[in-house]
Amino acid sequence: MSRQNSRDTAPEVSVRRILHAAGLRYRVNVPVPGMPRRTIDIVFPKAKIAVFLDGCFWHGCPEHATQPKANAEWWRTKLDKNMARDQETTAHLQAEGWTVLRYWEHQTPASVAQDVKSAIVRSTQKRTGHEIQPGR
Repeated sequence: MSRQNSRDTAPEVSVRRILHAAGLRYRVNVPVPGMPRRTIDIVFPKAKIAVFLDGCFWHGCPEHATQPKANAEWWRTKLDKNMARDQETTAHLQAEGWTVLRYWEHQTPASVAQDVKSAIVRSTQKRTGHEIQPGR
């Protein structure tokens, strides 16, 4: 497990490249306020948008998650804790007024980036009452 990248994974980097090319600026791997040892993959602080790109195995993707046969009980407990922690983190951020966007690693970076851009536009419109276009 220690060899698994927990940050700057290929899906994260791909999405970040698209967002940056669209003129959007963000922070990466930001600690979750009030929750030690948890980080948000991509953060838009002004819009209060937190983006998580979850790995299918580690976070229990309903389509692609697998169950290891060796030491099955330990793995089941570990993966269940991961999913519970994800739900707790989402609930905590939403209670603090954040918009939480969660995606699976198998989703295309272009579709994830488009969804994130749309969320930023909605957030900005709600905050300012003005319509804006991303990257302008």
